[in-house]
Amino acid sequence: MATRPVILDGGLATLLEAHGHDLSSALWSARLLIENPAAIVAAHRAYFEAGAQVAITASYQASLQGFAAIGVGRSDAERALRRSVELARTAARQAGDDRRRWVATSVGPYGAALADGSEYRGDYGLTVHQLREWHRPRLEILADAGGDVLAVETIPCLAEVEALLTEIQALGVPAWLSVTARGLRTRAGEPVDEAFAMAADVDGVVAVGVNCVDSTDAADLVAAAAEGSGKPVVVYPNSGEDWDPAARSWVGSATFGPEHAAVWVASGARLVGGCCRVGPGSIRQLARSAPGWPAGERGCVSSR
Repeated sequence: MATRPVILDGGLATLLEAHGHDLSSALWSARLLIENPAAIVAAHRAYFEAGAQVAITASYQASLQGFAAIGVGRSDAERALRRSVELARTAARQAGDDRRRWVATSVGPYGAALADGSEYRGDYGLTVHQLREWHRPRLEILADAGGDVLAVETIPCLAEVEALLTEIQALGVPAWLSVTARGLRTRAGEPVDEAFAMAADVDGVVAVGVNCVDSTDAADLVAAAAEGSGKPVVVYPNSGEDWDPAARSWVGSATFGPEHAAVWVASGARLVGGCCRVGPGSIRQLARSAPGWPAGERGCVSSR
């Protein structure tokens, strides 16, 4: 049966900052998992009420090591990771008819935990084995936390793609793989179609695509993901502004617009939303535009 594309949420940190929360710490929005869970529920709910069907959890920058650095012990850190899913579920219930809404459990890259902008470079200097070892404990916790799908997102280099795909295969849970790129190359400068091809034969990967990219690059990247993976495509670009890690601020002009989304969908996108600096207003416009987009042949988000 043909299905309309699924609408994802927008930038969680974007909205939390708009609500007045200070996210300047190394844990970014993940700090609120411990200090102000209600703020995260409110942000998720705002996106659901704007028309999003999927909430991506606040676990992107959360790591056992990051929590340890601020004095949070292992057991409390694990509870915080699991809480990210619980909070999104709570928001879905509060927004009403939660059976039509899903939770994607965010798995951010190694560079996000460093909080130095290296997820936009991918220059970690770590082997695939080392990356697997770092990701595995958090992946096991998040995979067991009760989300509908793992959102493995903002992956900047092929070594980390390989590491995460291997771990996803071992876990046996559904996941999407979303890389971050500039043009048709990963942030580390590698051909992005190699990342998509690596995911093609991984059964647990239900969608492949890009996030945290310029919306003007998105159409070509969606087409490359569809061709390279043979799977449904997920796409959620930034506003078009650039992150300055030294100044910890956004620079440039916004280029994101829902008028681009029909092109992404026609190229194979089946999950469409926004990333950094994309708020509920833009997601509302996406949701209102969705009935006019071409339908696909299969969905790729389903309850576990």
